[in-house]
Amino acid sequence: MKRTKLAFLLTLLMGMVGINAIAHDIEVPNSDGVTIYYEWTNNKTELSVSYQGSNHFSYSNEYTGTVVIPASVTYNGTTYPVTSIGSCAFAYCSSLTSVNIPNSLTNIGFRAFDACSSLASVTIGNSVTSIRGSAFSGCSGLTSVTIPNSVTSIGVYAFEGCSSLTSVNIPNSLTNIGSGTFCGCI
Repeated sequence: MKRTKLAFLLTLLMGMVGINAIAHDIEVPNSDGVTIYYEWTNNKTELSVSYQGSNHFSYSNEYTGTVVIPASVTYNGTTYPVTSIGSCAFAYCSSLTSVNIPNSLTNIGFRAFDACSSLASVTIGNSVTSIRGSAFSGCSGLTSVTIPNSVTSIGVYAFEGCSSLTSVNIPNSLTNIGSGTFCGCI
């Protein structure tokens, strides 16, 4: 009981003095000048694309136009592979129009592109094995998607509400498709 009260008081105190946790660990500009936010993964040997701020609503339009995710990033003189797109990394970026996902990535996280209403084009690299639930939910501008042969699993509601989606190429490698994956796609 005392431990619970102490945790509550510390949380309350941190909120009062303005201490906020951030979702990203580092930020690095791409060769085209676009800053991408990353979190460390796998004991700080790999990177996952993240969002800026304390939660994905903090800066919901930090990614705009075309974003090319690099296969690797050099930070403080060391090169790290970029292996995933984290949960909500691009969520609510309403001015994001296209994304190029490199072959180094293996996972597209939960709600990674949720409600990116202007997202019209996505190029998914040939190493992605998993597209998590609601990854592209609400991407009403998305018209076509080619899912590479490397993908074996697509989570629930992954493309739910993609009302402009008219073409989807689904590979034979797919062993799991979640319920409602294409719900609301006309």
